[in-house]
Amino acid sequence: MKIITWNCNMAFRKKAELILSHNPDIIIIPECEEPEKIFQHPLSQKPASYLWFGNNKHKGLGIFSYNGYTLKRRRNHNPEFRTIVPITVTKDLQRFTLYAIWAYNPDDPDGQYVTQIWKAIHFYRKYLKKTGTILAGDFNSNTIWDKKRRAGNHSNVVKFLEKKGIHSTYHLFHKQNQGQEQHPTFYLYRHQNKPYHMDYCFVSADLADRLQSVEIGVFKDWKHYSDHVPVIVTFTAD
Repeated sequence: MKIITWNCNMAFRKKAELILSHNPDIIIIPECEEPEKIFQHPLSQKPASYLWFGNNKHKGLGIFSYNGYTLKRRRNHNPEFRTIVPITVTKDLQRFTLYAIWAYNPDDPDGQYVTQIWKAIHFYRKYLKKTGTILAGDFNSNTIWDKKRRAGNHSNVVKFLEKKGIHSTYHLFHKQNQGQEQHPTFYLYRHQNKPYHMDYCFVSADLADRLQSVEIGVFKDWKHYSDHVPVIVTFTAD
């Protein structure tokens, strides 16, 4: 199974083939326009199912599945977290919960980025299981930006998830420490000298045991399309 998260920096319809060339099973696309606009353009591969969330038809959160995987929004979805969405993913006998994430809500006075994740993981805490759980997307956060007096910072999000048995695939596979990542996922203003790591895929232990590879896109290959590069996570067959 291959999962890709990529903040496409809008106009995904013009960039979809870049991701589809990697033959994904599931893609999480922050800053994605509504699917109706995407499907006006011919695609080499139509999704088996798709979901989209947002208030701006040009810039929301898109989730698309391929190769027989299907998506269904869970009934416990809290729309207060506009673009942090629990989704049931199924294929044959496989079943797991994906929390698709774009941590962005400028209308929340408590904070529009990592605060959204902090609130969401507490709301969904009893559903965050030690098996069959994935959280993936643009977290808009990193330990380097922690505000020590604020509980909802990146380090505390990581600790909360780790207590649930859920860990970052990138940090596991590449043996990296939070805040010291060697592979950026975001380049401010698309400048190579302003790199940050802020896109993640966290998984429960059963999926971590099947982790095969975690690839981070290379700046020169993606700079013309977005200020983010994709995170490509591959698991061995169950």
